[in-house]
Amino acid sequence: MITVNHMEPLVRIKRLVIARHVLFTEKAEGELASESLTPELIYESILNAPSIFKALRSRNPRTGVTEKLYVIKGLTFDGLDIYTKGKILTKEGVDVFYVLISSKRSTDV
Repeated sequence: MITVNHMEPLVRIKRLVIARHVLFTEKAEGELASESLTPELIYESILNAPSIFKALRSRNPRTGVTEKLYVIKGLTFDGLDIYTKGKILTKEGVDVFYVLISSKRSTDV
């Protein structure tokens, strides 16, 4: 049996999205508003993403701890290409996908 912590990261993130275990930073919420996006569009793009576009190692500026960030590019059901960057963390004993930096319309062609 595979435990949740050893699942492929995209599968784990998609399951967190389905369970609505997603948090957005204030910055990400501001980006959503400025791009006229909704959390539901972000969820759709993550659920439709075929793979993780990029996994990055980053140092948390507040704690200094190294963490893994995931960049996910996916399409909404209407074909809108959205780029999302976030990390998996445990908050109050529950795993969540934390959208950190950006959720925006992808400018890649």
